[in-house]
Amino acid sequence: MEKISAAIVGLGRIASLLEDDSLREKPCTHAGAIAANPDCELVAGCDIDEERRRLFAQRWQLGDKVYADAAQMLCTHKPQILVIATHPDSHFYYCRLAADFEVPVVICEKPLADNVREARKIAKLAKQGRLAAQTSHAAQGKTIILTNHERRYSEDYMRAKEIIISEKFGRLLSIRGHIYMGKRKRLLDVLWHDGTHLFDILMFLTDSNLKHKKCWGTQLNASSGTAWLEAGLFRAKADKEAIPVVIELGAGRDHLVFEMEFSFEQGRLRIGNGVYEVWESVSSPYAENFRSLKQTQDVYTNPTGFFANMMADAVACVKDNKRQPRSSAADGLNVIEYLNSVKAWR
Repeated sequence: MEKISAAIVGLGRIASLLEDDSLREKPCTHAGAIAANPDCELVAGCDIDEERRRLFAQRWQLGDKVYADAAQMLCTHKPQILVIATHPDSHFYYCRLAADFEVPVVICEKPLADNVREARKIAKLAKQGRLAAQTSHAAQGKTIILTNHERRYSEDYMRAKEIIISEKFGRLLSIRGHIYMGKRKRLLDVLWHDGTHLFDILMFLTDSNLKHKKCWGTQLNASSGTAWLEAGLFRAKADKEAIPVVIELGAGRDHLVFEMEFSFEQGRLRIGNGVYEVWESVSSPYAENFRSLKQTQDVYTNPTGFFANMMADAVACVKDNKRQPRSSAADGLNVIEYLNSVKAWR
């Protein structure tokens, strides 16, 4: 069977370079995921930077199949999957270019765009293609757009979602999140580039929509201190009662933290980078007629398959153009709309 052709525009860290990090689970880049998928073939790459083109061609043995111009690459190779791993301010341009060249599936890096107006354009582009695929037998040429919020594809987060949705420990009552991304990173940049993942996975895990309420602490345009965001998760538009959420954004730390804590009526779940803990309510060993939390034997130590599963979803969308990806352009737009509602204050 002929393999599905894939190409990448933007040949930086998430496209390829991180694959050489010896500590990361593999694959951990788009090129790595394409190479690891038996149904795929990496056919070309594009970047305006000559050195990145050279490194990419050498790393993936592409010879002269690297380009400075994306339109030339699309015209020459006609890939069935196009990965967009450029800066967010160019995402709409490349999504529209892919649609013009009738690329069946686009994988767009997060955040979907750098502002809500462009994100809505991308979501509209994807919706038009999806509606056409649903109503037309000649739906070829319609582009499906997948947003790479990779934690949606991670097996540990999928297990966490089962716990939350099944109400194994009763109702979900509240959520706390923490994001620290080093000493000097501006909090607003953390919010847009790393918080994107956290806000998306919160909505995915709870099948809810996140609404901003207020923020306090350090100003978001600062590169030191701590800020808190208060929000609510609503499972339906008509819901009046929300699940309360508090997110801590912190600078000045010499370490990275990305994690969430879900508090239930009879238990607790902690999940994040290097963290998977499940706690249940038991009779307290410390005081009579009280209950305490005890960590269960439910642990997760296997590979998560986050990038491999994402690429498998993209391949499935090529094979079935009526398929809705697990992480769609509409999902990416939801995150941008939340970020847009969080106003930096002076």
